[in-house]
Amino acid sequence: MRLTAYTDYAMRVLMYLALKQDGLATISEIAKSYSISKNHLMKVAHQLGVAGYVETVRGRGGGLRLAKPMESIGLGEVVRRTEPDMAIVSCFKPLEEPCAIRPCCVLKNAFEKARDAFIAVLDDYTLKDLVEPRGRLIRLLEIREAKVMR
Repeated sequence: MRLTAYTDYAMRVLMYLALKQDGLATISEIAKSYSISKNHLMKVAHQLGVAGYVETVRGRGGGLRLAKPMESIGLGEVVRRTEPDMAIVSCFKPLEEPCAIRPCCVLKNAFEKARDAFIAVLDDYTLKDLVEPRGRLIRLLEIREAKVMR
């Protein structure tokens, strides 16, 4: 099974924002930290906002931040929202291509169980779990702490 780059980028954005905590992050900052396309991240960030994971602060000094606590963002839920379909073989929905052995196919059932097990494992993790090695991740991504205004 292979997830799309879109899901990978969504997870990366969420992780970055979780590490930033109360500080705001920009798309440019996130793209630079991960060395990925700013244009791709803009679409991902927008959809994460529509899904209720991210909120946008507009204007000078604006940016992105998590819209809800990181411990309430489940990985399985994010994957279900970001993957266009989980059709790992052509007989799964939405494709449902014709197949000569469909009436007695055990392979489809095996793949369904494998897909469901994959998502079930992700359901056991939250965004908080992903950012456990906090200090190391902050250093690797070169995240700067938010400056306190006095």
